[in-house]
Amino acid sequence: MSYDKSVADHYLHGDLLKSIEAALPSLGKTTENISIEDLAAVDEFHIGGRQATSSLIAKLMFSEQHHVLDVGCGLGGAARYVADKYKNNVTGIDLSKEYIETGEALCGWLNLDKQVNLVQGSAMSMPFEDETFDGGYMLHVGMNIEDKAKLFEEIYRVLRPRTFFGIYDVMRQTDDGLIYPVPWATDSSTCKIAVSQQYKETLSDAGFGVSKENNCRDYALDFFKKLREKMATSSEPPPLGLHTLMQESTGVKINNLIENLEKGYIAPVEIIAYRY
Repeated sequence: MSYDKSVADHYLHGDLLKSIEAALPSLGKTTENISIEDLAAVDEFHIGGRQATSSLIAKLMFSEQHHVLDVGCGLGGAARYVADKYKNNVTGIDLSKEYIETGEALCGWLNLDKQVNLVQGSAMSMPFEDETFDGGYMLHVGMNIEDKAKLFEEIYRVLRPRTFFGIYDVMRQTDDGLIYPVPWATDSSTCKIAVSQQYKETLSDAGFGVSKENNCRDYALDFFKKLREKMATSSEPPPLGLHTLMQESTGVKINNLIENLEKGYIAPVEIIAYRY
């Protein structure tokens, strides 16, 4: 089995679109009146969800004319948020066929299929011409990619000069072994987290400058504290959420993620890079 297939299989649900659609009546919604905010609980698959997306995108200064790249777009939640809020055209790419097909359906529900284009493929060899995009971002993607030098070289290739690229990834804080499984990996075979210094060095080698770095560990711990408090007051999970994606493995993966954060092994980190 190829490494890419191993990563894609980790995220495989099997019937994801039907699971999302089946939850709509509990929200009092249909495919005709569902909103971006209704879907945020399931289609923003990273620590902090929509709030974290908003924080990163606000730092990238996209204008309406910009064609934006979403690397590792998943279901396209962030892409739809950017298209709706900032009126950008957004192209997302992701390894998972199921995520792309589901994301395309969600774009149709929200009438954003003209602004958002989702493509199945590898971020290591993107099917785009040189200097296609006016900026971009990736949210919790690098944890599955070992060759970050090649990743950033490829991103540099498809970005136009004088553009921003934002990263929000889980990064290693110590040399300690992680507690598995976590949301992005069942074991160490597909977990390729790195320290922020490696990100900055490989970005620099690819031709980027790094303008900002923000360690978000405290934010993440507060996010999960509030999530646990909310769950403690409810007798059952919400209609849509991370459990929709991870199914029966949700509890153990989230608990291990929180333990890794609390022990200081990992932290989500924002990096803002500039393509000269």
